[in-house]
Amino acid sequence: VLSRSPAGRSVYAATGASCAVTCGRVSFVLGLHGPCASYDTACSASLVAAHIASVALADSECDQCISAGVSISVGMFSYAGIAAASMSSIDGRCKTLDVSADGYGKGECCGVVHATAPNAGSSEETLNPSALLIGSGVNQDGRSSSLTAPNGPSQQALIASVLSSSRISASDVSHLEMHGTGTSLGDPIEAVSYTHLR
Repeated sequence: VLSRSPAGRSVYAATGASCAVTCGRVSFVLGLHGPCASYDTACSASLVAAHIASVALADSECDQCISAGVSISVGMFSYAGIAAASMSSIDGRCKTLDVSADGYGKGECCGVVHATAPNAGSSEETLNPSALLIGSGVNQDGRSSSLTAPNGPSQQALIASVLSSSRISASDVSHLEMHGTGTSLGDPIEAVSYTHLR
């Protein structure tokens, strides 16, 4: 879209359209130092960023960090690809874990988390956190029935590993936020992965 507009001839076009530069621009504008990287893992990019940030805090690479996830759909290319693969819902609505699930509906969003290390000081934010991260983990499903199909045993292994390293049991988990594909292939695998350990 940018390349077909007059803005594409701007000296800022290359940096303005680069995902790699996006987080660097945030650091530049806010005057931030420390590790700075962009991640593109499709659906899990913001969770991976939050995990990497938590590792940086634990390793004392920094005493506070910002992790963010942004999803913007520009042009028809991304829609055409998921429609061709029969991943998109006919009516554009996601019906995750419902018998009528027929695909997912794309949306746009931006979420930002500001995190501090447990010993980062005694500011009001540190004393009254809105959430406490006690564990996280990242893995890749590896081989499954297809590139886009979840691998249940791989997901179960990751959940078990995170529970163990966090020193909590599955019965301590009160609710889950999961990646529901809204498809008859992915939903059952995802649901079983999360309920298997209970």
